[in-house]
Amino acid sequence: MDSRGQGGARGAVGSARWSPAERVRAMGTSVFTEMTELARSTGAVNLGQGVPELDSPAALLEDVARAVLAGSNQYPPAVGAPALREAVAAHQLRRYGLDYRPQGEVLVTTGATEALAATLLALCDPGDEVIAFDPCYDAYAADARLAGARLVGVPLALDGDAFVLDADALRAAVTPRTRVLLLNTPHNPTGKVFTADELEAVAAVCRDHALIAVTDEVYEHLVYDDGARHLPLAALPGMRERTLVISSAGKTFNVTGWKIGWVCGPAALVGAVGAAKQFLTYASGTPYQEALARALGSVEEWAAGLRSTLRRNRDLLGEGLAQAGLRPFHADAGYFVQADVRPWGHGDGVRFCRELPARAGVVAIPTAAFYVGADAPTWLVRFSFCKREDSLRTAVKQLVAAAP
Repeated sequence: MDSRGQGGARGAVGSARWSPAERVRAMGTSVFTEMTELARSTGAVNLGQGVPELDSPAALLEDVARAVLAGSNQYPPAVGAPALREAVAAHQLRRYGLDYRPQGEVLVTTGATEALAATLLALCDPGDEVIAFDPCYDAYAADARLAGARLVGVPLALDGDAFVLDADALRAAVTPRTRVLLLNTPHNPTGKVFTADELEAVAAVCRDHALIAVTDEVYEHLVYDDGARHLPLAALPGMRERTLVISSAGKTFNVTGWKIGWVCGPAALVGAVGAAKQFLTYASGTPYQEALARALGSVEEWAAGLRSTLRRNRDLLGEGLAQAGLRPFHADAGYFVQADVRPWGHGDGVRFCRELPARAGVVAIPTAAFYVGADAPTWLVRFSFCKREDSLRTAVKQLVAAAP
């Protein structure tokens, strides 16, 4: 008997018996796929996925079209188009005072998702541990598993309608096997922006235990409140030399389908990521890279208008959830609002989300799907507000009408 078949699916391809590799055996259909299919099959308003319905800059779209028609359709350099690497380096210096060399310290990837996968493949050996903050983006656990590592979730503490760092829990999570600390700020799915004091606590753990920090900053331009400000961990003392910064164009320009991301950091670390990345996609998106290189120079003006729209959307959704009797949590940034669904008589967010399309014509995602650890608040549900205003108003109206 094939030992790989124990506990996993068995099947046949022609006359050969087979089973999936251990690293992918637990990666079945996710709740995200299930809820998206529910939205499609029921016609419900899809507030589950973080897929924006908002416009992209017209000049950027026209620039891509010109690049395609001009013949920029072959492989770019594996490390990324020179103009985009230069634009990313200029953006980091202008916005955060972080000085990276375009050659060697900036790598263009097929979205932030590939950047994350290539980074953990480059940094982790089997048996290593990666710390992240629970709840966390679902790709983190999958990427760690692909690298043979284990993701260790450190729960963010609930404080009223906010999520806060539990510094004691973070320190307690570090073991001799800990290799990487993965920080997502602004944070998905909570909308939290880590404060300067919280970042210093995270940095101290990295310095004290010689950890490599990997920061996922894809929502860096989407911070809505005057009291919150995005500060890269790499900008703190002693952190630039041990931090890989990951971001992308998708969320900032509403072009998630273009899949253009980047990694910035010390040349040795970026080079290791590039060694893995070259055997994943090699390179991609030549016309997109060329157009985005020009758009990054004026990103602040575009992002200011996008933030204004998303802030209104966040407030519209939050007020609507409250009117429907659900308790919304505060979101400083990003695309999502968390809500406590217990006022509707539900302690089970998964069941709530499965019933919601028929009950209210709305799709959401149970927040428990984002937790690595076992102590997830099962009563939290994530709603997306990166949608058209009319979609949100329809969803709010239907939620209020369906309230008990």
